[in-house]
Amino acid sequence: MILGLDISTSITGATVLDKNGKVVFCEAWDTRKYKSTFIKADTLRSYLKELKNRYDIENIYVEQSLQMFRSGFSSAKTLSTLARFNGIVSWLCYEIFNITPEYIAAMTARKANEIVIPRGTPAKTVVLEYIEKTVPGFKYELTKAGNPKPGTYDRADSIVIAKAGHKNLTSSS
Repeated sequence: MILGLDISTSITGATVLDKNGKVVFCEAWDTRKYKSTFIKADTLRSYLKELKNRYDIENIYVEQSLQMFRSGFSSAKTLSTLARFNGIVSWLCYEIFNITPEYIAAMTARKANEIVIPRGTPAKTVVLEYIEKTVPGFKYELTKAGNPKPGTYDRADSIVIAKAGHKNLTSSS
């Protein structure tokens, strides 16, 4: 089985695929209420241990943290915090599952899933539409304003990462 993770200090998306690439688990783990990075990480450790007890995870794929600045987006401090947290959770995966996670850039994962983002269109919206069309049973709720509730995009991104990892495994076999 494959574990795909979209790691964030606020909400982490986690997906488990069976050997055929079918989604058997998909959740968003909300750690926004915790201020400490260490408490956030310890919370994710608990979730990861639950997955270890439920599923025979053989491969772990993690969305690679952002590597460069883009004006109007994340600051150096934010990029540094995300990279550090990504490293902590990656280490937890290694410690818990005894598996070295593999990293996949978001663009590479989308390309592996044949998701094309039209210029000027938010990637998250296109990814969510793709997941709705291709993943049976993927459900989510909307806020009063009509937007997907927090965690929806993280779940969708974790599916894209897991499915890209699955394609990587099946093409190399």
